[in-house]
Amino acid sequence: MRPVVLLGGINVVRALGMAKIPVIIASSGRRTPSMASRYCAGVIELPPITERAAVAETLARAGRRLAEAHGGPLPLFYDNEDRLKLVQDYREVLAPQFALLLNDPALDAALIDKSLFQALAERLGLPVPRRIAWQALEAEHGPVLAKPYIKSAAWSERGAQRRFFGETGKARIFASGAAARADPLARELAGELTFQEFIPGGDDAIWSFHGFAAPGGEVLEWFVGRKIRTSPPLTGESSYVRLARSEELVRMGREIAAKLGVAGVFKMDFKRNSAGEFRLFEVNTRVNLWTYVGAVNGVNLARVAYDWLLHGTRPRHVEARLRLRWLAFRLDWPAFRALRGRGELGLAGWLWSLAQAPKVYEFFSWRDPGPFLRLVGERLRERAQRRRPWPSPAK
Repeated sequence: MRPVVLLGGINVVRALGMAKIPVIIASSGRRTPSMASRYCAGVIELPPITERAAVAETLARAGRRLAEAHGGPLPLFYDNEDRLKLVQDYREVLAPQFALLLNDPALDAALIDKSLFQALAERLGLPVPRRIAWQALEAEHGPVLAKPYIKSAAWSERGAQRRFFGETGKARIFASGAAARADPLARELAGELTFQEFIPGGDDAIWSFHGFAAPGGEVLEWFVGRKIRTSPPLTGESSYVRLARSEELVRMGREIAAKLGVAGVFKMDFKRNSAGEFRLFEVNTRVNLWTYVGAVNGVNLARVAYDWLLHGTRPRHVEARLRLRWLAFRLDWPAFRALRGRGELGLAGWLWSLAQAPKVYEFFSWRDPGPFLRLVGERLRERAQRRRPWPSPAK
């Protein structure tokens, strides 16, 4: 079986491993936890991700070599915005060497840039929240959500952005438009931010539709997700998630995919308002942590994509189970503490939420312990280095 070349981490590695697909991990890190997985069949050492042209050329050379060794191009998967954009920007270099299913460049750009996506969604009549121009914020009396036009590693590394959103936040909520206009950092970053109406509701009001679409937007396989908690609450990364059922969301997701003409693995993020209506936040065209959650519940979108790319196989739809949840304890503990500080969740309620269903974890797995052990080992090594006294100067 041909391996997959993966620009990504352990959640996607395990989804592929469950399908018995070997994984070759391409990374600029030399000891990432995913490289210790039993499913890792090899490593491609990349230059730093900031050296994008060099990364693309290294990948292309490796792709040519691997295609010769395995009798044809290998699929290339990617799991975050920076990696997605790298593949999109260097598609002319990478597409001849790998089995890829990419969207039209204009659609790719619109799905990454929040302002372009908002304009596209409004033109197509998609159910997105109302956007608010910077100049119109003063007149907005309700809560306002601020988020970056493009979320990337470079954005996160800048001090002003970290102060504005926090270490793991992806957006920020203001009590009103006037409060947003009055914030010094919001004024400083106004040219890089987009503002929209805030849809009330907690993390459990955040839903998602996941699928794989053939070119043209025909959804071939899918499942529905629902968040339990994020860190920080409402605006952060997923810390505890589960699968769910919603025929309405499936219908909406399939219609949106067809209108956009999206292709490949995708995720649509929604929030359900107090009237029970779904509002679309964004569409991502890449694998992600939900790929693993779907796989352990019977719908492996990574395997669907692999079979389509190499064999043109159309899957028979399987209804996902709702049994196993996914937990990132390093994020869920601070999420609980934040909710407890607001008086929204007590210790007993948090523990009960964890005890309700069997789980898979961000790093830990009895069947694949290597990544967790490497993570712990690296953390202990870093801690020991920080505590090591500086050597005395030579006399």
